[in-house]
Amino acid sequence: MAPSAPRTRAAAALRMKQIALDNQGRTIRCLRAQLATERRGLATTKKELEDTQVALEASHKVISGLTEIGLSMSKKIEKMKVKKQQVKANHVECHQKFQARIHEAEDSMQAQHLIIEALVEEKDSLLQTIQGLQEANNAPAPFYDEWEDEPEEQPEEEEIEDIPLGEGEIDDE
Repeated sequence: MAPSAPRTRAAAALRMKQIALDNQGRTIRCLRAQLATERRGLATTKKELEDTQVALEASHKVISGLTEIGLSMSKKIEKMKVKKQQVKANHVECHQKFQARIHEAEDSMQAQHLIIEALVEEKDSLLQTIQGLQEANNAPAPFYDEWEDEPEEQPEEEEIEDIPLGEGEIDDE
C-alpha cells in the first residue's frame, strides 16, 4: 500500500492546487467584473463631470454677459439721472427767467398805469384851467357839461365761430 499512498497524496495535492487555481480564477474573474463595473461607473462619472464642466462654462458665459449688461445698464441709468438733473435744472432756470419776465412786465404795466393816472390828472387839471380861463374871458364854454372821462377801451375778445362740418370733411375731435 505504500505505492498508492504517494500517488494519492500527489493527486490530492494536485487536486488541492487545481481547486486553489480555480478559486483564484474565479476571484480574478470576479475582480475583473468589479473592475469593469468600476470602469463603467468611472466613465459615467467622467461623462457627468464633463457635462457639468460644459454647463458651468456656459453658466459662466451667461453670468459674464449678464454682468456686462448690468454694468451697461448701470452706466445708462447714471447718464439718465445726470440728464434728468440737467433737465430739472434747466426747467428751474427757465421758470425763474419766466418769473423774472413776468415781474418785469408787471412792473412795467404798473409804471405805465401810474403814468396814465398822472396824465389823466394833468388832463383834468388842464381842462379845469382852460375852463377857468374861458369863464374869466367870458368865452363860450366848449363843454356843455363837465367833461366826462372817456371810457377806457377794452379789447374785444375775438369769438371763434363754429363752422359746421360739410360733407367729406374730417372731424379730428
